[in-house]
Amino acid sequence: MITVEKFGIILSPTDHEFENNAVFNPGVFQEGNMVRLFYRAVQSGNISTIGYAQTDGPTKITYRKEHPLISREFDYEKQGIEDARIVKIDDTYYITYTAYDGINAMGALATSKDLIHFEKHGLVTPQINYQQYELLMASNENAKLNPKYHHYYNLFAQIGLVADEFRLLRDKDLVLFPRKINGKFVMLHRIWPGIQIVCFEDWKELTPAFWNNYLKNLAKHIVLDPKGTFEINYIGAGGPPIETPHGWLVIYHGVQETATGRTYHAMAALLHLEKPEFEIARLPYPLFSPTKSWEKEGEVNDVVFPTGHALFGNDLYIYYGAADKHIAVAKMDITEILSELKKQP
Repeated sequence: MITVEKFGIILSPTDHEFENNAVFNPGVFQEGNMVRLFYRAVQSGNISTIGYAQTDGPTKITYRKEHPLISREFDYEKQGIEDARIVKIDDTYYITYTAYDGINAMGALATSKDLIHFEKHGLVTPQINYQQYELLMASNENAKLNPKYHHYYNLFAQIGLVADEFRLLRDKDLVLFPRKINGKFVMLHRIWPGIQIVCFEDWKELTPAFWNNYLKNLAKHIVLDPKGTFEINYIGAGGPPIETPHGWLVIYHGVQETATGRTYHAMAALLHLEKPEFEIARLPYPLFSPTKSWEKEGEVNDVVFPTGHALFGNDLYIYYGAADKHIAVAKMDITEILSELKKQP
């Protein structure tokens, strides 16, 4: 087993209106000894923006902005900007996030040159309803998919919403790899219940025709699907994959269905360096699970939701949402994680 040290909560809600209900699920970008946190700030009424804080070292907060860093502007994000992840490729910061309009949750993109000014580029995931999705999923290539890929269509059919043309495919947990691979952007995303991968040279390629063809062949793009007790319900990507000599280390969340509800765990897998669509190994047990009071009780109980990391030597600090209420940090030795992964088939 891997030795984990939990440092507890480093950020909690404040009296500021934009974050008076919860702060959690931070995107993380490390610059030397400083860690930048781009966190989901929730105000009363479940309205989310992106707040900002920074540290000296892994856990000491030295600055916290008193207003949102990234605010809601467009209809597709009118209820929330959620769960940002961030990478820097060449001279550009790429911020992927979940845009929520009150009904639909889909992936969106913003970019920045200085982390002060942000340009939003709109939705970048498929914008299709569930009837269209089900038709695309009917291809021969998708015949052996996990039946859960039809879950939302079946659910909405049961409750009479499947004909709602404005209820669109949920696509969340967008995470870019921190460098281009073979000249292409590579991105993980989550169409329930697994993690898929998409590669492209230019964001303009992500057209309706591109996504239609992609979904017809969705089975070919699944990089990780639920597997084992701790992620049997569904999974989703955490922070940007970490490049190591052994492969891309992916920290993700796995959701377990229990007799009393769902439990979210922090999980780990290893992907091939130059062909990241190939899984090398994954841990059959969690890196860590909800055990502390701040992880077991909150807006959503029994949740650790990893979304970012920082490396100080071999010490890997994982920043995560705790019970959808606070931001907490856990530390472990990255060499120990890799050693455990190499033991797995």
